[in-house]
Amino acid sequence: MDKNVKDFLDYLKHDLNYSDNTIKSYAFDIELFLKFLFKKSIKIEEVDKNTIREFVSNRSKHKTYRGSYETNRTISRRISSNKKYFSYLVKIGELQNNPFLFIDSIKVKKKNVEVLYENQVKKLLEANEARTDFFKERDEAILLLMFSSGLRCSELVNLKINNIDLSSCVLRVYGKGKKERLVPFSNKSTLAIIKYAKNTRLIILEKNNANSTYLFLNKYGQPITPRGLEYIFKNIIKKTKLNLGINLHPHILRHTYATKLLDNGADIRTIQELLGHESINTTQIYTHVSKEKIKKQYDMFFPKDLENKNEDIK
Repeated sequence: MDKNVKDFLDYLKHDLNYSDNTIKSYAFDIELFLKFLFKKSIKIEEVDKNTIREFVSNRSKHKTYRGSYETNRTISRRISSNKKYFSYLVKIGELQNNPFLFIDSIKVKKKNVEVLYENQVKKLLEANEARTDFFKERDEAILLLMFSSGLRCSELVNLKINNIDLSSCVLRVYGKGKKERLVPFSNKSTLAIIKYAKNTRLIILEKNNANSTYLFLNKYGQPITPRGLEYIFKNIIKKTKLNLGINLHPHILRHTYATKLLDNGADIRTIQELLGHESINTTQIYTHVSKEKIKKQYDMFFPKDLENKNEDIK
């Protein structure tokens, strides 16, 4: 790895306190651009707007391992990563200017936030509760905790025993940038965690002759990973043979949590704090989700007779 890139990643980690996953994304995006420059025999100080536009065009024609083309969202992230890297190079005196500053942002289509409705949540929890396999209790604790706390995937898998106050139902969470926050969770989650810890988790540790401070473990006694969490969710659907009419993934529980808070009258600033969002703009996406509820309320309470009178006036 190029020394400047390594120093930049260290800067993100130690000075800006970025998470390991975010740093990996930066490293990947920067290496892609540097490989592009190498193939084109372009020196880093020779990069200009045309070079960057050619890179964007190149990435838009690149197929991912899934067989689809890179999205504008992905390309936009790659541009943003390199823009920050080039700003760093200017800061340390390696470059005189940052050509990425003159590149117009790529239009990114807003993602529709997927959520589970109450009947879907009920079906999921009931179907999981009916399971009889070994990992039922662990998966139940995961579902209930994520539903009632809105944790990110990375926050859940990194949750340790000493981060949990079962008596007051509060978690000490270290989110993006290792920022600490306190997050409440439900009494039902507490009971599920205790049940899992006394049974499934204990058996896993004894079977593997292991010792761990992490709450959620895989069959080998190791902490589960974000990829492992996705696998667990796929297995829940497979084992319950449940059809929710929507693709179940860990982050959908976070969306459901935030939307439910908003629908029940929680203040947007409170939701921002609970989710660990640095910017209120990130939390604002959930106000769009609630438009469906607003429309239903409108249809339910708007006086139809007044609507008819307006037609008569015409």
